[in-house]
Amino acid sequence: MPIAVIALSLSGFAIGVTEFIIAGILPDIGSDLGVSIPTAGLLVSGYAIGVVIGAPLLTVLCARTERKRLLIRLMALFLIGTVVSALAPTYGVLMAGRVLSALAHGAFFGVAMVVAADLVAGDRKGRAVSMVAAGLTMSTILGVPAGTFIGQNFGWRWAFWMVALFGAVGLAGISALVPRTPAPEGTGLRGELSVLRRPQVILVLLTTVLGFGGVMTSYTYIAEMVTKVTGFSDGAVTLIMVLFGVGMFVGNLISGRLADRAPNSAMCGSLALLTVVLAVFVLTVHDKTATCVTVFLFGAATFATISPLQMRIMAKADGAPTLASASNIAAFNLANAAGPLLGGQIIHAGLGYPALNWAGALVTLAGLLLAALGVAVERRAGAVAPAPAPAVTSGSAAH
Repeated sequence: MPIAVIALSLSGFAIGVTEFIIAGILPDIGSDLGVSIPTAGLLVSGYAIGVVIGAPLLTVLCARTERKRLLIRLMALFLIGTVVSALAPTYGVLMAGRVLSALAHGAFFGVAMVVAADLVAGDRKGRAVSMVAAGLTMSTILGVPAGTFIGQNFGWRWAFWMVALFGAVGLAGISALVPRTPAPEGTGLRGELSVLRRPQVILVLLTTVLGFGGVMTSYTYIAEMVTKVTGFSDGAVTLIMVLFGVGMFVGNLISGRLADRAPNSAMCGSLALLTVVLAVFVLTVHDKTATCVTVFLFGAATFATISPLQMRIMAKADGAPTLASASNIAAFNLANAAGPLLGGQIIHAGLGYPALNWAGALVTLAGLLLAALGVAVERRAGAVAPAPAPAVTSGSAAH
């Protein structure tokens, strides 16, 4: 794998820590800033909304910018937002810092995944995309547990300072290792926007929102779930985050290879596995050992969905993949915004934390059905397409 792809993965690591760190330090932030757990959970939604807005907007506005320069600017914006979060004196300022960081998130991954795919041969594009996404998985294995530990023992602000350090390293990596990549010629704003009207592209975006929406309905409140329902101590939350992160790494590693070999099967299979795991979590959350196993599988199934969905939308947006790729990142984060809102309503209704997993399973099931519909439509269109006209050989032409 080119070293430039690894540099992009390093930056993805920093962004991943920022996105997922809230789940581990949610009680600490709520207590320190004097807000309820559901209100603190809106920091996840606020970040996600920032990604939803920033991904297509910045991608369109910077469509003609040389890609390395664009990636550097996006990482600088991310770093500024992280510092604001670390210094935030109030909940409102913290939310503003989160949103500022998030504006760079979607556009960065949208551009980085296209750049990574362009740097490798056709049969390795899925693995290149998964390598960029691997930064996110490694952030959950190393960064989020470390940030959770630091936040619980030294204060949640120090967790954001740790993220700022990771962001600075990522920025340096892009500056030093990523080659200059000109923006594609001949693809203007109209061309980029036109792909978003394609039915299959729209279907992938909806699949992403629903398929991933179930994840954040459950995951956002996982610290509260495993302490109040399973019976783990606050200190054990770090272990739970590690298990989830290891599962994400394994799922991402496998899905990248499957996405190259059988992309449709990888997409539908990962969503089916995610639906089953969330449904099973309703029962296993009451047992410590079973919870550990389920959390690992939860992480694996969660990130197994990313590479197949990204590969599919890049294929369906052939000719103008950058905006479509960024829009799919926005779709993931629209799910991230909706999930905590749904989960918060379930908590407010007094249905209990296990009910979060039921709701997550049902939302993900809807995504699976949409994915299956897209594949079925694609196969039917291929079956009814007219056969190509037989080639005319030199011999037949002579007659």
